Amino acid sequence: QVQLVESGGGLVQAGGSLRLSCAASGIIFRINVMAWYRQAPGNERELVAAMSIAGTTNYADSVKGRFTISRDNAKNTVYLQMSSLKPEDTAVYYCRANQGSSLYWGQGTQVTVSS
Repeated sequence: QVQLVESGGGLVQAGGSLRLSCAASGIIFRINVMAWYRQAPGNERELVAAMSIAGTTNYADSVKGRFTISRDNAKNTVYLQMSSLKPEDTAVYYCRANQGSSLYWGQGTQVTVSS
């Protein structure tokens, strides 16, 4: 089992920045992909950014150039640095871990961007 705890969400003005953190604990070996998803009210959950154990990254087109995913293996933590935030980035942000054929989700953290 893997436990994921997100933090760092909050209220920010448009154009501002936030850094989200996702700390993994439990049986964390063989986690091959860590990712951030988001879900706005009335919308489906969508991929924001992902990073493989090899360091390969993938971003949604809507956040390319503004968001950066990174990981600190020593701390078992993955980060999402968000810059130039827009009101349409408002959502609950979730961390997800792929471990073999298993998926684990965090509880989510709210990000609200005011115009």
